[in-house]
Amino acid sequence: MIPRQMAFDLGAEEDFSRAGFFPSPANAAALGSVMAFSQWPQGRMLLIGPEGAGKTHLAHIWADEAGATLIAAADLPGCDPTALPARLVVENADQIAGRPAPEEALFHLLNHQLASGGHLLLTARTPPRDWGLGLPDLLSRVQSIATARLDPPDDALLSAVLVKLFADRQIAVPPNLIAYLATRMERSVAAARHLVAALDARALALGRPITRSLAAELLDSAG
Repeated sequence: MIPRQMAFDLGAEEDFSRAGFFPSPANAAALGSVMAFSQWPQGRMLLIGPEGAGKTHLAHIWADEAGATLIAAADLPGCDPTALPARLVVENADQIAGRPAPEEALFHLLNHQLASGGHLLLTARTPPRDWGLGLPDLLSRVQSIATARLDPPDDALLSAVLVKLFADRQIAVPPNLIAYLATRMERSVAAARHLVAALDARALALGRPITRSLAAELLDSAG
């Protein structure tokens, strides 16, 4: 029996650097607003965007350049607001809705940040009115925060992301493949990452190069 080729998906380390962020019409305004943190009203900003739009990447860029620390909103309970860094990113703020302890912790953090004059960046998928917060005072606080929005990636951004993801895996692909994928895939950076990994795994398993034909087979089977 001839053994099948074993496919090892070694993946690729995520690049959250400024150089790895691709400016496009979908994210240019948000990038400008977040990086101009000296002009944030009351020293705070809310970054909103759908899953995979690049919120975490942009938050890491700001944290790196501003010397800030990142924390998940769900991890705030038990943290002393006065002991947290003056510049802070709180990720996934919308995901604490309906959970009294994290909601109260974020409320106290917002009060402390306003009094101490630090900088606070929150990330969320939707505007605060859609979170379902149970603490009215917290809702009024977050609704007053200036907002930057990330739109779903356009074709240019998806194409740049796909090129980089293939390059990170040291995979050479035909030029016509990128445009083909960008116009047929789900419009998110997360989807691009999953698609490249799936193509890499299938090509290894079948012992075939990644081509438009192989991509068509994968997309058709997923559909």
